[in-house]
Amino acid sequence: MNDARRALLYWLARAALCLAFVYSGVAKLLDWSGALAEQAHFGLQPAALFAAATIAVQLGGSALVLFAPGRKAACGALALAGFTLAATLIGHAFWRETGMDRFRDLNAFLEHIGLIGGFVLVALYEGTRRRRSALA
Repeated sequence: MNDARRALLYWLARAALCLAFVYSGVAKLLDWSGALAEQAHFGLQPAALFAAATIAVQLGGSALVLFAPGRKAACGALALAGFTLAATLIGHAFWRETGMDRFRDLNAFLEHIGLIGGFVLVALYEGTRRRRSALA
């Protein structure tokens, strides 16, 4: 595979990782009252502060992963990984559930752990990009 195709495929993979976060951040911007209600539903107060922080991490982290090189992209990926871990622990507490609710939350929990792994891989790759270039 040539370098241009590899670069395009790598960008598309990062875009796939970021898609849910970009969508969620834009949706929260367009429906601020819904964003506030979501934060309040999970007991996060003040809801406006948590909604604004969520939007900033979702959109800012995604922008860094998609458009910034090296360590900046790594920082964006780690921000999204940390956000996803916190959101997963808050929003998919399967250990408190039973029956189908437990099944759904466990599946969502495990899927989110996979996203975290993907962002950590991006951070590791991007964090060593300059070092790899210097060795080439």
